[in-house]
Amino acid sequence: MANPILVTALMAVPVTALYGAISALWILGLGINVSRVRGKHNVFRGDGGHADLAAAIRAHGNTVEHVPLILVLLLAAELCGGSSTLLHVFGGVLVVSRILHTVGLLRQTSAIQIPGALSTYLLEAGLPIYLLILRPWG
Repeated sequence: MANPILVTALMAVPVTALYGAISALWILGLGINVSRVRGKHNVFRGDGGHADLAAAIRAHGNTVEHVPLILVLLLAAELCGGSSTLLHVFGGVLVVSRILHTVGLLRQTSAIQIPGALSTYLLEAGLPIYLLILRPWG
């Protein structure tokens, strides 16, 4: 599809758009949760020694640390012609892994948090390997 203003062709990236939107809403929700817990304890810097606030801050921070890299890799794979089905698998794992990690962190349940963290690391390893298989340089 040509854009007369940009004088270039635009390419749709529906898979990345879907998981990017879901992730953005998740991050927004986590940020609102941090603000809610801060208000509850009347603490506006640091965690004030409150375990629930520290957990809310880390849940938000950890998601912000990992999700952007995964979305960039997902976007690169989509732009390089990756399989839509496989990209949806990667995106689905992203959503499930971040939910598991967040719930485990907020409830202090490592039995849920650890699988979420491990599946996040698998994505951070699997997507670059998939990109190398796609051979975007060739």
